[in-house]
Amino acid sequence: MGRTYLVEEGIGQYLTELSTKVKPYVTGLLIGQCSPQRDYVIRAVRTPPKEQQQEESVGPPKLASLDEEWITTHASQVSRMLPGGLLVLGVFMIASPELAKDGQNALRKLIFSVEKSLSKRRLWKPAEEEVSDRAALQICSATKKVVCRTYDVQDPKSSAKPADWKYQSALTASWVALGCTVNVNIHIPLLATSPNHDLEKNTKNGLNRWSKQIEDSVFLINGRVKDEDTELLEGQKKFRGNTQPSTQFSDVKVLTQLCQGTGARSTATVQVCSGSINLRGAVKCRAYIHSNKPKVKEAIQALKRDIINTLSDRCEILFEDLVLNEGPQKKNFGREYHVLPQRLFVPVAGSIVMLCDYKFGDEAAGEIQERFVEMLDQPVQAEDMHIAEDISTGKYLRTRAGWSNLLFFHYRIKNTLKILLAKHSYSLICLSRSFHAKSDFFKNAKYLYSECFNLCTKCSTQT
Repeated sequence: MGRTYLVEEGIGQYLTELSTKVKPYVTGLLIGQCSPQRDYVIRAVRTPPKEQQQEESVGPPKLASLDEEWITTHASQVSRMLPGGLLVLGVFMIASPELAKDGQNALRKLIFSVEKSLSKRRLWKPAEEEVSDRAALQICSATKKVVCRTYDVQDPKSSAKPADWKYQSALTASWVALGCTVNVNIHIPLLATSPNHDLEKNTKNGLNRWSKQIEDSVFLINGRVKDEDTELLEGQKKFRGNTQPSTQFSDVKVLTQLCQGTGARSTATVQVCSGSINLRGAVKCRAYIHSNKPKVKEAIQALKRDIINTLSDRCEILFEDLVLNEGPQKKNFGREYHVLPQRLFVPVAGSIVMLCDYKFGDEAAGEIQERFVEMLDQPVQAEDMHIAEDISTGKYLRTRAGWSNLLFFHYRIKNTLKILLAKHSYSLICLSRSFHAKSDFFKNAKYLYSECFNLCTKCSTQT
């Protein structure tokens, strides 16, 4: 028995319109949510045409002309615009009858290419029990016949399996929304032994360590810790037959561990650092879950991934912007301050689900609107764009009053000694010029190491 895909009714009309406008073929992405019982498709988005595509479309049509890199790049861009719980579920193709024979082979290749591209960017690993089937939807532009098959992207030798494609109205009208604000304060040391400082690589390594803290965090849903195997909506009334969007919102608090659990103390490591990267600020996170008896662990997993994705995506966008506007990175022995882009949300008509994007301070609303049309084939009104993180205090750093809503990227080169221990991590800023001399450096390092070791020993005996 194959998987069942419940599909938002409006997608059928969208695909029909595409089949009458585009020849000889058009590709696109399927966006939605996986669940153990069935999958939900809430959006279909065509691949944006390349500027030179019309000029090159002379002669007999061929699927061999599919631009795989263009399609996978589009998938990566779209994945940034999806909140927690949503992902690229598969690929569709609308083709003329003469191309139908090679359609499935082309779709299979695209599905694995898209998944490979998306998995490279992730800082989290899929769970073992997670659904790994992805949809390949093929539609004949002449007969309108729909064929849906799935491939297991975890198995490179996977063969096609049949799947049911069923349309349903108001598919997401009663979905559950979860939201939280996470205060970020990440310190990433830059090793002095590194010949040059690759900011993007070092930042990703630091975010990898931070993502593990998020994975191990405790999540309070509406002020309560719930067992992961219980139903998220347990004890709540479910209104049947309601086709109007009715938001069921859960406020979530994230509690991160201050230190690791007790255990055997390992040998400390001394690292000489010549600089650091600091990420500070507050981020707004959001996730959406289907209303068909969702488990608490599904909701928490969706929100965890949104927390990790939104910070990782913003850093990627910042580095892309720096390359475009400032050229290749240069080694700068000073300080650099950058404001990471703010998150904004845009509603989907007839649904409680909102899609997202990221906006730099100098970007106009028109640029955001163009991006939604290009990437998601969705026109957006300026008044429908809701910026989640307003700049309320105008300050970048943490103050006594609390956290600024502005996410801040701070990079500096300086002499830093970082001492890592099993239970505690101490960053010791070495401002003294004497650290330039090797003898003085090791003398001071030995003293600082001894002090930290004694402090950790006291902490261990107390706990």
